[in-house]
Amino acid sequence: MTQHSRLYNTSSDYVYFDLRDKIASRELKPKQRLLEVKIATEMGVSRTPVREALRRLASEGLVKIVPNSGARVASPTPNEMENAYSVREYLENLSVELACRNGLDSRAIESLESVLAAEESASEKGDIDAFLEANNAFHRLIAESGKNQVLCEHIDSIMTRTNVFIFFCDDFDEEKKASVAEHRAILRAIAKRDREGAQREMREHLTHSHRALAAAEGKVN
Repeated sequence: MTQHSRLYNTSSDYVYFDLRDKIASRELKPKQRLLEVKIATEMGVSRTPVREALRRLASEGLVKIVPNSGARVASPTPNEMENAYSVREYLENLSVELACRNGLDSRAIESLESVLAAEESASEKGDIDAFLEANNAFHRLIAESGKNQVLCEHIDSIMTRTNVFIFFCDDFDEEKKASVAEHRAILRAIAKRDREGAQREMREHLTHSHRALAAAEGKVN
C-alpha cells in the first residue's frame, strides 16, 4: 500500500489513519484485539483520541466494538459479502437504468473519463486509498446522472460496506486492472443509452468483483 504524507488536524486523525493503514496492509489481522491502552502508549497519545479513532473505524466496518469486550479488527464473513453484493447489484441496476433514461451530457462523460484515468493510475501504483476514491467516484457519478438523491445516498452506503472487503480480502493484481476495463464498458453502454447493455455490464462487473474478493478471502483465512 502506498503511504501518504498527511497533515493531521487532531490526535484522533493521527491514530485513525495509522490504524487504517495497518489494517489495509494486513499488519493488523482480522479478529485481532485493539487495546486502547496499548495503542495509546505506542502512539504517545491519551486514550480519548484512540477511542474516537476506533469508533470512526467501526462506522466504516473496519473494526468491531463489542460491549464489555473491547475492539477488534473486523473479520467479514462470506455470508456478509454475499448479502452486501446482492443489495449492491439491485441498487446499481436501478442506477444505470436511470442514468440511461436521463442520458450523460458532455460534462458528465468528461468527469467519468477523468475518474477512470485516476482509477487506472491508482491500480498500477497499488494505491488502495486512491483506487477506492476513484472507484467510489465512478459509481457515485453514475448515480448522480440518474437524478435521484435517495438512490445516491444508498449507493454511497453500500459502497462503503463493500469497500471493507477490499481491505481484508483483496490485493492489487490483475483484478483491479480488469475493473477499469469493466467500468469503461459500463460507461460506453450508458453513453449510448443502452439500458440492457449497461445493466448487463454492471452485473458482470459486480459478479467478477465479488468472486475475486471471495477467492482472495479464502486465501487469507
